[in-house]
Amino acid sequence: MKLDYLAFAAHPDDAELSMGGTIAKLIKQNKKFGIIDLTAGELGSRGNKKTRAEEAKSANKILNLSIRENLGFKDGSVFADDKNTLKIVEIIRKYEPKIIFAPYFNDRHPDHIETSKLIKRAMFFSGVTKVKTKNKGIDQRPFRPKNLFYFMQTYEFQPSFIVDISDTFEIKMKSVLAYKTQFFIEGAKNNEPNTFISNPEFVKYLEARAKTFGFKIGKKYGEPFFSEEAIEIKLENYAENSQ
Repeated sequence: MKLDYLAFAAHPDDAELSMGGTIAKLIKQNKKFGIIDLTAGELGSRGNKKTRAEEAKSANKILNLSIRENLGFKDGSVFADDKNTLKIVEIIRKYEPKIIFAPYFNDRHPDHIETSKLIKRAMFFSGVTKVKTKNKGIDQRPFRPKNLFYFMQTYEFQPSFIVDISDTFEIKMKSVLAYKTQFFIEGAKNNEPNTFISNPEFVKYLEARAKTFGFKIGKKYGEPFFSEEAIEIKLENYAENSQ
């Protein structure tokens, strides 16, 4: 299956937290969107591999993803080495997405930083003819997506662009809260340890940040992205949508 968009995340729930509203918006526009989780998040203080996998399935249904795969990399040991690079090249060539998304290259979690490096390496080498990969025993053809955009996790950056998610913010939050073991849910009983993201204020922070970036573009909610390359804006479309 060819995809329009493909997001790579170090852990299940990373993509939902960072760009769930954008994912839902693009899918509502009949675009094919997939998520590749590199690890099962097994080092997380709350939940386990089984619960995280079940929660990811629930989030998939909420977002209506075209595909979702978990590569089974060891949590806490994601590195941009040759072996992992070839695995990501195989995935990119398998789905041939027009645009890919990855974590921003500076963040609180080392796995997020390494994932960012890994996806950038793989995007380049996926277009190199002499880099050979196979899928189900069949030689893959070189393919390089048009753009790599970085999504925001804990550390903020000056965005290259902000996506209006006013009409999909609620879908985003439903997909986030599908990870019941990870976040505070009013009335839910959970005896697991408190963490940075299980704090009741964290969900409020997600909304506040979405409102902040929405305000910057004159919308209710927004999600920020960064591009290392210049992006074309069609002024005629921009003017029409601004009226």
